[in-house]
Amino acid sequence: MSGRRVRFRAVALSAAVLVAAAAGVVAAVGFGGTDRGTAATGSTPPATATVTRQTLTDTQTADGELGYGSTRTASARLTGTITALPETGTVVKRGGRLYGVDNDPVVLLYGTLPAYRVLEPGAEGADVAQFERNLRALGHTGFTVDDEYTASTADAVRDWQEDLGLPETGRVEPGRIVYAEDAVRIESLQAAVGDAAQPGQAVLAYTGTSRLVTVELDVDDQPLAKKGARVGVELPDGASVDGTVASAETVVEAGSGGAAGQSTEAETKIEVTVSVADPKKLTGYDRASVDVTFTAAERPDVLTVPVAALLALAEGGYGLEVVDGGRSRIVAVTTGLFAAGRVEVSGADIAEGMTVGMPA
Repeated sequence: MSGRRVRFRAVALSAAVLVAAAAGVVAAVGFGGTDRGTAATGSTPPATATVTRQTLTDTQTADGELGYGSTRTASARLTGTITALPETGTVVKRGGRLYGVDNDPVVLLYGTLPAYRVLEPGAEGADVAQFERNLRALGHTGFTVDDEYTASTADAVRDWQEDLGLPETGRVEPGRIVYAEDAVRIESLQAAVGDAAQPGQAVLAYTGTSRLVTVELDVDDQPLAKKGARVGVELPDGASVDGTVASAETVVEAGSGGAAGQSTEAETKIEVTVSVADPKKLTGYDRASVDVTFTAAERPDVLTVPVAALLALAEGGYGLEVVDGGRSRIVAVTTGLFAAGRVEVSGADIAEGMTVGMPA
């Protein structure tokens, strides 16, 4: 998603803007010597609204991309000739061939620690345990899964190498395996069969296999993307599906040079991955632009009125014109969250179901 611009849609205006709007529409009202909160106005307003109790939610919407999550690159670490590549869209599971060099497979295994050294008898560490877990999962036995690479491990490796058609050395070269957290889907190819393989050369790009939505947020909006937070995803056809923030990580987008000395600076973004609750609703979409709605703030079970009902009081603060029968009175209120054109209000003289004035 590099270079994508985040678009926020103001579902709820900021408190400052809403209050300014309310104060600009309605002239300041004073209590004129009567007890605060009980001033009679002597006339009823031209329109009214009802004080309701509800959950008030402030949301922000950003552009997202439906796909398969973040893309990773598999680079060659062996010297030779690329002899086999998978088709785009192919799913490769543990023990499967990602690509071939000199007609020998480079194999996918599961784990988070990259292969960084030769594994052979005498090696110890977390990378040994990770490899041995994969060896056991592939059906090879006769060794203990721990952090020690023993002669027994080497014997099991020879069996594995025989299955793959590799020289039975009992040693594992780091260029022979690629680790990913789970099965992968081939996203694109960066090399072609017949190309010379050189260490560091990009061979292919891959993603996970689950349908995910990726969103880039500004750093200031990081609080929106708490892991486990619920979000809404709107698909191109207008249908909606519930989602959950699966992960959020900081990424740095490199700057670029431009003509006439112009350039763009590197930007820090928050890359958010969202999983969807019902993947069946994504049928028919491979990649698509979607809208993702985050909850910025939520106030459950509060009294609310339309923002336009607020009156700016001459003494400071805000009030409402409560209508009862043919008379009305001004009561002071404390404001809370502003969202979706409504505002949270509280006070001793305000209650659910009251009728309040809506100034012209």
